[in-house]
Amino acid sequence: MENTVDPAALLEDMASGGSASAVGGWMQAAWGMLSMKRVLLTVVLLAALLAASRLVMALLKRLADRSHLDPRLRPYLLRGVKALLYLLAALVAAGSLGVDVTSLIALVSVFGLAVSLAVQDVLSNVAGGMVLLFSKPFSLGDYVDTGEGEGEVAEITLTHIKLDTFSGQRVMLPNSKVVAGKITNYTVRGVRRADLAVSASYDDSTAAVRAACLKAVSRTPHVLPDPAPQVVLTAYGESAIEYRVRFWAETPHFWDANNTALEELRRAFEEDGVTMTYNHLNVHLVDGKNTKEK
Repeated sequence: MENTVDPAALLEDMASGGSASAVGGWMQAAWGMLSMKRVLLTVVLLAALLAASRLVMALLKRLADRSHLDPRLRPYLLRGVKALLYLLAALVAAGSLGVDVTSLIALVSVFGLAVSLAVQDVLSNVAGGMVLLFSKPFSLGDYVDTGEGEGEVAEITLTHIKLDTFSGQRVMLPNSKVVAGKITNYTVRGVRRADLAVSASYDDSTAAVRAACLKAVSRTPHVLPDPAPQVVLTAYGESAIEYRVRFWAETPHFWDANNTALEELRRAFEEDGVTMTYNHLNVHLVDGKNTKEK
């Protein structure tokens, strides 16, 4: 007659403080059913299971190498599958020895629940890392803007991403918060559009302002000819007419082109006699009375 252990009773004894006696009774009941024949059969079975696990891992590794799976994600997935296969092999071997596997599974479940509650924040970051590695919203070297910060992506791990800011700081952001927020990738397309706001006097014609702006852009290095630069009138302000100067540049040269264009705009306006206005207040005297004009 085989000895068995009630999982509910085992867990109840452990909860009441009798964990040592409960585990000892469970092991005594299991080891009491051992025989040399059963041990030899279990050893053979375990060896076969381990060999099958190695074959499965080799096959999965080949499939992973041929797939488009992110190289940084492959080791984690393979290790997880390997741990699962070894756990199953251990459970099958324990069952072959006559151990009450249901009790063992219950113990593992309780332990796993306790660990998951203790590291739930870490697990949420790991889940976020898996999402980032699968969806690939950015890659190493991309400049991104997230809800938690912006900078150049220096490293992507399962728990954090590391950004290098313009001021030379290294920022670590938890993956769970990055995934939950908005992500803007400024690098992925390879080009960026500059959108510069300028203003000119009402006395200057739109054609003259547009010509001065296009001359400034033509003297700016790294501006792409296609799409062609644009100068559009956007609004009539209180003291000036507002324009937008738009052009495209390759991402590595974007800020150089943006900053140089600002300098060239002022120089072109001075050369062509276009007034770059600002908010001001004019006071006129009419028949001895003061009138104000913005």
